[in-house]
Amino acid sequence: MTSQTLLTAVYPGTFDPLTLGHEDLVRRASRLFERLILAVAAGHHKRTMFSVEERLDMARKTVAPYPNVEVVAFEGLLRNFVLEKGGKVVVRGLRAVSDFEYEFQMAGMNRQLMPDVETVFLTPSDHYQFISSTFVREIATLGGDVSKFVSPLVRERLQERLAQVPGKE
Repeated sequence: MTSQTLLTAVYPGTFDPLTLGHEDLVRRASRLFERLILAVAAGHHKRTMFSVEERLDMARKTVAPYPNVEVVAFEGLLRNFVLEKGGKVVVRGLRAVSDFEYEFQMAGMNRQLMPDVETVFLTPSDHYQFISSTFVREIATLGGDVSKFVSPLVRERLQERLAQVPGKE
């Protein structure tokens, strides 16, 4: 890139698990910003299927083709993490109109907490707009095929995790 200012963007989320929709946004955001941090939330407010270490490992392996993408865990306020990392942009994905209200409110709150940081909304490519981690976990838990929604690595990890659950062999 040839911009005068190096821009660091932070793409936060639980990524439990990382979907092809997330990967699509990483690919596209990595072309817009010189440095993109995929910020994996420890999940203090959500019960996750995978530990933060497992989610970090899957994310690092998945985004390895993008040299300007760094995968880091964070806890606490996103504001503190973004400012600590020198972020100037928060990247958020919008899949549907139903996402907009929540994301719009969060962007407004983030603007109050970090007025010098912009929020940029990206929409996934058409064939990824309906994918969510929640749907992927539910389909996998019920024995469905999630290969259209996640990378082979993530699919394998889901299968391994579910094989460990009694009654899910």
